[in-house]
Amino acid sequence: MVKQATAILLLLNVAGSGDPEKETPSFVYTAPIVQKIAFREGVMLAEERHTYATNLATYAANQVVSRMASKESLENARRILALAFHLERRNKQAMVVNFQLREGVLPEVKKGDYNPRTFARLLLSRAKLLLKNANDNMSEKLLGHCFVELAAHIDPRNEDAVFEYENQRIDEGEIDWSLLTNAVSGQSSKDAEPAAQ
Repeated sequence: MVKQATAILLLLNVAGSGDPEKETPSFVYTAPIVQKIAFREGVMLAEERHTYATNLATYAANQVVSRMASKESLENARRILALAFHLERRNKQAMVVNFQLREGVLPEVKKGDYNPRTFARLLLSRAKLLLKNANDNMSEKLLGHCFVELAAHIDPRNEDAVFEYENQRIDEGEIDWSLLTNAVSGQSSKDAEPAAQ
């Protein structure tokens, strides 16, 4: 009788404990909605899009982990992952990180191709090229502005990036990130927000 009771208690403990990864998440992450791609394929070569998307997703994951999934880090990750998806819709790193955050699982810290300072310089250089060649191409301008903002935030000690970002804010205003985070086909970003709730 005692053996049966002990066996039942053990089974209940095993069944009750479940998968430790499936416990109630300690943070809430809202995944971006990316149905309509903002950047045409002509904006960058496929390999370059892949490299930027992968490194953006890696940076987003690492900053969420280093900031212990703070609300601000999760919102930044949402924006950065949306940008990654617009560059390469099926980017493996972006898809994995987005899924893990949605499930309440902190991603593993990974080493990207570049350290943050180098990545910020690379983003700024690419942004200048995009903005120089954009003319009236709004998607190139948007991508260039996103890269400038990210460069300044990734490395706030990069004076050139900060200077470009502050000038951009004065001249253009803040970026409407909902154009990327709520990119629903056939709807404007304002129409998309109520549907996402």
